[in-house]
Amino acid sequence: MFIDRVRIKVVAGAGGNGCTSFRREKYVPLGGPNGGDGGTGGDINIVAASRLGTLQDLRYHSTWKGNRGIHGKGSDMHGKCADHLDIPVPKGTIVRDFHTGEILADLIEDGEQYIAASGGKGGKGNARFVSATNKAPRFNEAGEPGEVKEFLLELKLLADVGIVGLPNAGKSTFLSHVTEANPKIGDYPFTTISPNLGVVSLSDYRSFTVADIPGIIEGAAEGKGLGHDFLRHIERTKVLLFFLDPSDIDPVETLALLENELTEHSDEFRDRLRVIAFTKGDVTENRESYAELKDQFDHPFLISSATGEGLKDLQEFLWETIEKHNRIQEGMEPEPDPDVEFTYESPFSIEKTPEGFVVQGKKVVRAVRMTHFENEEAVVHLGHKLKKMGLYKALHRLGAKEGQSIFIGDVEMEYRE
Repeated sequence: MFIDRVRIKVVAGAGGNGCTSFRREKYVPLGGPNGGDGGTGGDINIVAASRLGTLQDLRYHSTWKGNRGIHGKGSDMHGKCADHLDIPVPKGTIVRDFHTGEILADLIEDGEQYIAASGGKGGKGNARFVSATNKAPRFNEAGEPGEVKEFLLELKLLADVGIVGLPNAGKSTFLSHVTEANPKIGDYPFTTISPNLGVVSLSDYRSFTVADIPGIIEGAAEGKGLGHDFLRHIERTKVLLFFLDPSDIDPVETLALLENELTEHSDEFRDRLRVIAFTKGDVTENRESYAELKDQFDHPFLISSATGEGLKDLQEFLWETIEKHNRIQEGMEPEPDPDVEFTYESPFSIEKTPEGFVVQGKKVVRAVRMTHFENEEAVVHLGHKLKKMGLYKALHRLGAKEGQSIFIGDVEMEYRE
């Protein structure tokens, strides 16, 4: 089964808790605090792997949880940071935010990765909070929870050449003869019900990949037939190889139909390099039709997958066309912009609601999440930290009143003057 779309949920590892501990040594009655910090939680990475061809494995493993950082211990022993967790996906996978549809990453190269969710920061031990006014802090920070996110993974095959044609145009037969691929071949429409990918090997260690998608019919861009679901798999191709059957009533009209369905699906196909090939050249009637039609097309080929006629010439021409595409792309490489503008990002934002004030911001939310609210010293420390960030002044300017609710992350607190 070819799986090219899958939804996953990732939960990065939480940070380890800090430790509250004091030195206890003989003849040292007032040993200072020595609680260690917790380790950072493990990130979850989505990594492109050339060994994979579909997203099928993720269909049965849709939720991924990262490793938690080790808690801190006494004697200033810090917890170990957790190992990162890698989710392997095929090359050509697009990572989208599940809720907004925004493209976050496009993993093309083998080993290329995207940090899907960051692990939580480890909590600080009480040794970190020693100050001139507090020689023996009796509190520590909790480990920060890891990020929780949902993604839609979408696979677009990476191929140099994409074969386009009506059902039974001979695409699968061609692929089986010029590559090691073994697509299903039959004498009925829609034999191919999922994309096939093969590698063409030429002399001098040259090679290129070819993708065969299900046959396109009129209306495919609107969802008719099987081609619509797989048209995106040839969006990345460098060259489009159109297969035409000379026995069609009007091959010129067939080509116009195929061109229209491609451009209806995506404007990216308008300027794509094209190669035209007439198939089933071993049939006498087809050879006669090709002789009458060839002048209406730009450099067409007549091939026969059954006899091998024209296959070598077509493969060599495809290689030259791919090289032409590469040269064009090299000439279009944009130059880096030296004038890079940096923008200041506020540490928090405040929204006034009928229930009170909602505060958002990575640093503020992190400080609240890492606080043990059952520990009075820890709460006092949080208050000092929020004051230092300027949160109290900002709330005062917005008209916050005594006793109003302040929502930070999942925590509700009361405002005090």
